[in-house]
Amino acid sequence: MGSNHLIPVTGGINIVQIEGKCKEVLDKTEWVAIATCGDSGPHLVATWGGYVKALKTEDSGIIVIPAGFYNVTEDNLKKNNQVELLAASSKVQGTNGPGQGCSISGKGEIQTSGKLADMVKSKFSWARGALVITVEKVNTQL
Repeated sequence: MGSNHLIPVTGGINIVQIEGKCKEVLDKTEWVAIATCGDSGPHLVATWGGYVKALKTEDSGIIVIPAGFYNVTEDNLKKNNQVELLAASSKVQGTNGPGQGCSISGKGEIQTSGKLADMVKSKFSWARGALVITVEKVNTQL
């Protein structure tokens, strides 16, 4: 994996730029799993990789995902904004053979108004807003 570039921002959070193998995985993945944690424990949802690819921003330290329902995810993020994504692709050469995965963790929130929500709604009429993730850590898997 390439080195992570840390960009200090307000509040002591470091944004990690997604590059190298993990960028390639996100570009080629078919789906992305999204994990949050709430009062009932871990909660998983997923999205199509094409949705993530369609919503790239100029900042590779931010991931934007269209939010349709994601009601439990939203409730969890209001109490604990930590989120982890898992993506993989058999089309990316892994460390030990074909197939590479990556985990991406950071802070997440559902935005139903503003620039990113408007961008999502313009591309996905069914979306009520955007799941916006500020990336703090990227690791390769497999």
